Amino acid sequence: MTTTILALDLGTTTGWALRGSDGHITSGSESFRPQRFEGGGMRYLRFRRWISEVQESVSEIQFLYFEEVRRHVGVDAAHAYGGFLATLTAWCEHHQIPYQGVPVGTIKKHATGKGNASKEEMVASVRARGHQPADDNEADALALLAWAIATQEV
Repeated sequence: MTTTILALDLGTTTGWALRGSDGHITSGSESFRPQRFEGGGMRYLRFRRWISEVQESVSEIQFLYFEEVRRHVGVDAAHAYGGFLATLTAWCEHHQIPYQGVPVGTIKKHATGKGNASKEEMVASVRARGHQPADDNEADALALLAWAIATQEV
C-alpha cells in the first residue's frame, strides 16, 4: 500500500494533486473566489469544507505538502495566501496530519532544472511527465507532488 499524499498550490485558485493509497494520481484546481453577498471569511470556510471532502474521499491523507510562497506581487494576494495557509495548518493540526511547506524555487528546480522557471516551463515539465494540467496552479501542485515522491521517502 502506498502513502497517501496531498500537494497544494494555495491561492484563490488552488491547485491540487493527490496520490492515493493505490498509487493513482489525480489532480485539478478549485476556485475560492469571494462570491457576491459573501463575508470575507467565507472563502476560507469553503476551503476548509473542500479539504475535508478530499480527506473523506481517500479515508486518510497521510502527508500534506504545500507551496511555500515568500513573496507576493500584491497585497491582496498576500492576504489571501495568509488566510489559506492559516486555515490549512489549523486543519492539519486538528486532524493530526503532518504538513510541510516547500519553497517555490525548490519545486521549480526539481521540475525544470532551474529555480526561476516560468509558468509555461512548469506546465511543459508536468506535461512531459504525462499529465494534462488545466492551468498553472494544477501544474504546480503536480510538480510539488513529484518532488515529494522523489525526495521525501513517502
